[in-house]
Amino acid sequence: MKIWKHSKRDVIMLLLSFAQFGIMLLLAIRWETSSLPGRATGFALVVFMTVYNIIVVSHLFTHAHWFNSPMLNLLLSMLNSINIGQSVQAYELTHVRNHHRYNNDRPGPDGETKDASSTFRDGVNGEHAGPMHYAFFGVVATLLNIGRALFAVHRLWRVGEHEQDLMTLLAKSPAKRRWELRQVQLDRMAQFVAFCVFLALSWQWVVLCYIPAFFLALALVNIQNYYEHYGAAPENRYANSVSYYGRVYNLLTFNDGYHQEHHIRPLTHWTQMPRVRSEFRDKLNEVERIVSPVPALFGAFDRNRKQLHRQRPVIVQPEPKKLYKAAAGR
Repeated sequence: MKIWKHSKRDVIMLLLSFAQFGIMLLLAIRWETSSLPGRATGFALVVFMTVYNIIVVSHLFTHAHWFNSPMLNLLLSMLNSINIGQSVQAYELTHVRNHHRYNNDRPGPDGETKDASSTFRDGVNGEHAGPMHYAFFGVVATLLNIGRALFAVHRLWRVGEHEQDLMTLLAKSPAKRRWELRQVQLDRMAQFVAFCVFLALSWQWVVLCYIPAFFLALALVNIQNYYEHYGAAPENRYANSVSYYGRVYNLLTFNDGYHQEHHIRPLTHWTQMPRVRSEFRDKLNEVERIVSPVPALFGAFDRNRKQLHRQRPVIVQPEPKKLYKAAAGR
């Protein structure tokens, strides 16, 4: 049986996933005997690995699972749920089925955005929310929600009745819905067991390194998402995101910079992003859109960024869903 669903090159991200888990274990084991510079380096490493996993490794996995075997995908989801401090399956539901459906939309007549992660949420007078507000405001609430799910031993880590936002994103098929709920449960169970192991190895590492590093990592991930959409025109499917085409960055991040192309074909495997750019080159060149001179994480340094969201909206409807599925090879 063929192991890899799309490309053997996904093995690199698989190895990075195992490496991150191993490094975190090692840092916890050695925390009490580490020097102050060693602890500072370990803190920075946890931040970097968590950010990289969320915006690259787990992000790409949620869009195009790597394995043909459902069991291997299940186990990898559990592993990276430990690495990113939250259920990968829940991440898939909220990101793929919410963010990529509503594409960083503006507030509707009720004053709310349909995209829960929209940069326009909490914005004023049609503007994006401020970058620091967007980056940090929701992190505390996110940590509380993750903690509540992590320690839901009394219900065996099942999705709770209070998680209606997550429940609405589940598949309509009863069989697939049950599978998704079970995957979230297994992800959270793996998180809980790993968290207990980390505490047993060094509760000081958990309190002084892991939790603060996770907080900072979530804020940095929010900054990444913010500048992947800041200034873009949410109504135009060819200009609702910001791409960065630096070769070194895209080599090291598995084409993460092709964000506009990713929004056009969200289920397409990362190896095919340059092909998507080529396929839609004419349409992309026909519209005014934003191409950043720096990666999204450093978007604050893009001082001359266009503000397309302030112009008269140009509405371009998305492709039918069947084309998304065909592009993904699912």
